[in-house]
Amino acid sequence: MEQLNRRQWLRTAGLAGAATLAGSWTNLAGNPIGLEQAGSSRQDGFIRLNANENPLGPSEKVRAAMMEAFDVAYRYPFSWQQELTKKLARKEGVTPEHIVVTAGSVEGLRISGLAYSWQGGEIVAADPTFQALLAYAEQFGAFVHRVPLDDLVHDLDAMERRITSNTRLVFICNPNNPTGTILPAGRLRDFCTSVSRRTVVFADEAYYDFIQEPGYPSMVELVKDGLNVIVSRTFSKVYGLAGLRIGYLIARPDIARRLNNARVAFNNVVGLYAAMAALEDEAFYRESLKNNAASQRIIYQTLEQMNLLSIQSHGNFVFFQSRRDISELIEEMKQEKVLIGRPFPPLMDWCRLSTGTVADTEQACRALKKVLAG
Repeated sequence: MEQLNRRQWLRTAGLAGAATLAGSWTNLAGNPIGLEQAGSSRQDGFIRLNANENPLGPSEKVRAAMMEAFDVAYRYPFSWQQELTKKLARKEGVTPEHIVVTAGSVEGLRISGLAYSWQGGEIVAADPTFQALLAYAEQFGAFVHRVPLDDLVHDLDAMERRITSNTRLVFICNPNNPTGTILPAGRLRDFCTSVSRRTVVFADEAYYDFIQEPGYPSMVELVKDGLNVIVSRTFSKVYGLAGLRIGYLIARPDIARRLNNARVAFNNVVGLYAAMAALEDEAFYRESLKNNAASQRIIYQTLEQMNLLSIQSHGNFVFFQSRRDISELIEEMKQEKVLIGRPFPPLMDWCRLSTGTVADTEQACRALKKVLAG
């Protein structure tokens, strides 16, 4: 057998050890978490279209960077976090002082909710929307005004009416999760500009890369204007790094310092290497968008054949009216080895289906036809 050098041996041993550990990990529900096959939506025999993950990632370039990271995994991550911060600042057209690198966008959401609603502050948000910021703030004494969607889109007029002198933050998830809808560009910009003069606006742009409207603005432009706006982004979606927990916030430097001081987790060296490599891999970025669009077309065609209502999604998922209680549909689809999105009250007869590979999406749609026909 060909002799391995020291570096090759360390990498091989490290990956083998990681695989062994992964086979024994459990999630919060106590269920085992296995290694997911690369380039597939499948895991443990199930097609997993329930968590808006990228089935293609990480890319080959990112995997190579992760292997390189094993050589320095014994080091603390600070210098590489600074390097990623500089790269993100160049990408967003701001200074490094505007960037806060976080352990996934969820950490950024939670520390923002906590920092601006500690002990009695109020938050205004749409309903339903992504809950990480809202639920965490509520645990620490905040009151959340949940404003029902209007035709599955944020009702900005109603949200503005809920703002009081005690409102510490207004949360906008755009594109929205779980609906995939976006706000009219001009209306969004005007709302965020106006409201930021009264309180802080948090714009969750986790799905911004999937927006299909040319020239659609990011609220980072308002951060550059010095407004009270925080924008969150993630490497979990289009870059395919959900398991490595890398996200970031863009905010005015004084706001960024406050949020950076509130951080509760470190990034790891492997994740930082992966994120920096992902930023350079334009080919994979385009391939992810291409796969997402192809999978969405399959879902739309299936829903049209079944006369089920859906709306154009600007995310890596499709939200549609299943005409069935979602809790029941989840269990029936499990019998077909397909996992779909969780309930999003009060829209209990709607289903969020993530995009997988084309092959897995096709099989999931066949299962959906079978279940709903029955």
